[in-house]
Amino acid sequence: MLGGALCIWLTFAIYQQVQHQQNLPAAWQHMKETVLGQGWAWMLLVLAMMFVNWGLEARKWQMLVKPLEEIPFKIAFGAILSGVSLSVNTPNRIGEYGGRILYLRNTNKLKAIAATIVGSFSQLIVTAVFGIVGFVYYINKYGITGKSGYFSPGTAEKLLLSVLTVICALGLILYFRLRIIVTLVDKIPWLRKIKVFIQIIARYSPKELEKLLLLSTVRYLVFSAQYLILLYALGVSFVWWQGFFMINVIYIVMAVLPTIAIAEIGLRGSVSLHFLGLLSDNTAGILAATVAIWLINLVLPAAIGSLLLLGVKIFKDK
Repeated sequence: MLGGALCIWLTFAIYQQVQHQQNLPAAWQHMKETVLGQGWAWMLLVLAMMFVNWGLEARKWQMLVKPLEEIPFKIAFGAILSGVSLSVNTPNRIGEYGGRILYLRNTNKLKAIAATIVGSFSQLIVTAVFGIVGFVYYINKYGITGKSGYFSPGTAEKLLLSVLTVICALGLILYFRLRIIVTLVDKIPWLRKIKVFIQIIARYSPKELEKLLLLSTVRYLVFSAQYLILLYALGVSFVWWQGFFMINVIYIVMAVLPTIAIAEIGLRGSVSLHFLGLLSDNTAGILAATVAIWLINLVLPAAIGSLLLLGVKIFKDK
C-alpha cells in the first residue's frame, strides 16, 4: 500500500518537474533534428550505458552492505533505481539513502545509511581528482582572475589548485582511515548512541576500499563518456580530450553546489554553457546534450525506480 502511494507521488512529481523545465522544448527540438534524424545509434548506445552506469553503482552498494546482509545483484540494482526515484525531490539527493535501505531488513536499515555514505564518499573523491585535473587545464588555458587587482597574475589560480589538492589529499587519507570516525564518535558522549549504526565503516579492508574506488572511477568514466557521445551526436565539435577536461570541471562544480536533483537542469545548463561554450559556439547542441544526459541518467532511472517501489514491502523482518 505504502509502496503504491510512493509510486504515484513520485511519478506525479517527476512529471510536474519535467513539464516545468524551460530548456526542455528547445532541447527536444534540437534532438529531433539531429540525433533522431541520423544519430539514433548513438542515443541507443548512451541508453545502454545508463544501465552500465547504475549497474556499477549497484555493484558498489552490494559490496558495501555485504557485512550486514548478502543481497543479489538484481535486488541491489532495484534498490539503486528506487534510491534515484526518492532522491529527485530532495536537496543534494539525500533521499537516495532512504530508497536504498527499503530493500534491507529492518535491523540493518539505519546501519546501511553509513555504508551508502562511504560509497558516495568514494565517488566524490574520484570526482575531485578528475576535477582538479580539469581545473589545471582550464586555468592554464583560460585563467580565472582576469584583470582583478586583488591578486598578482597566477596567484589566485595557484591558491585554488593548492586548496583543492589539499582537500582531496585529506579526503583520501580519511577514506582509508575510516576507523578514525568511529573512534571520534566514541569519544563524544552525545554521539555514542549512533556508534552502533556507523561501526560498519570500520569493517572495510584497504583492499575493499581500493576496489570501491576502482568501481567509482570506472563509473565516472562511463557517465563522462555518455556526455561526450551526446555532445558529438548533437553536433558540438571540439577535441575530445579538451571536452573531457571541461566535463571534469562541470562535474566538480555541480558536486559542490547545493541543488535539488530534478530541478538542477537549469543550473547544470548554465554551468555547461559556461565551460563547454569556451570550446564550441553550438549553444543549442550543448543545452540539448545537457538535457539529454539529465533525462537518460536521472529522469528515466527515477521513473523506473518509482515503478519498482510498487513491489517493495517497506517494513520487513526477514
